[in-house]
Amino acid sequence: MRALPDGRLLYLPERSGLPLQRHHGHRGGFVEVEKIKPKVAFFDISCCEGCQLQLLNIEDTLLDILDQVEIVNFREIASENGQDYDVAFLEGSVTNEHDAQRVLEIREKAKILVAYGACATIGGINGVKNTRPLDEVRREVYGDLASCFETGPNRSIDQVVPVDYYVNGCPIYPPELLKVFTRILRGLPYSVPDYAVCVECKLRENVCLYEKGQVCLGPITRAGCNAWCPSWGNTCYGCRGILTNPAEQGQLDVFKRYGVSDAVIFDKMTLYYKCQKEGARGR
Repeated sequence: MRALPDGRLLYLPERSGLPLQRHHGHRGGFVEVEKIKPKVAFFDISCCEGCQLQLLNIEDTLLDILDQVEIVNFREIASENGQDYDVAFLEGSVTNEHDAQRVLEIREKAKILVAYGACATIGGINGVKNTRPLDEVRREVYGDLASCFETGPNRSIDQVVPVDYYVNGCPIYPPELLKVFTRILRGLPYSVPDYAVCVECKLRENVCLYEKGQVCLGPITRAGCNAWCPSWGNTCYGCRGILTNPAEQGQLDVFKRYGVSDAVIFDKMTLYYKCQKEGARGR
């Protein structure tokens, strides 16, 4: 049992989750116990690496959690590149065959694979390129050198390999990451909430952004971020993924009621949701 800075307790009992202790014989009538720290690695493929920066922003609380694990690969903070790990956190989406092969290799080595960030969980903003011909996308991005670069349809991690845990968002919501971290260590599952961001907005007594003239996807977007963006006056862009059973008609009715144009609706609905509509689970 370990006290966290805010007074909460982190329970890490033996034989729950990853192995945390190893009996190491007897000496002087006492059982020697060696503490085992699960090896954790952080990887990224096609992304901005903003979710890794969010991890660093947790600071003191993160240090308390990391006391329970051994970081063997995290290029944002260290040059060492260990290839022996128990838990792999993977940020970014799969945009070419090189990415896909790397994901397969990471999955093969990891006992537990965590997809974190919108790119990894639902395809993220990179999924926008799936709305246009790939040759056109390649020309616009690389210009005269387009033929030198490989690209393909954008995919989330679970469209390539099985994923054990998800941490949604762009960027991730730090308290949720800590929750997932502790559940992994305790061997407990975690499911991204499957109710709308609007629920959390109501709990925080926020005024609906539609009443302020903003377009928000909160009615059909998974909660779990504590209405992070709307609570600071920013619209919900749907970065946590669409609900399993979204009230799509209700969202369209809201669009119509507030005079949102078809062009704006298309832009909003394709910014993050394109890959999820094609099969990414994001949960």
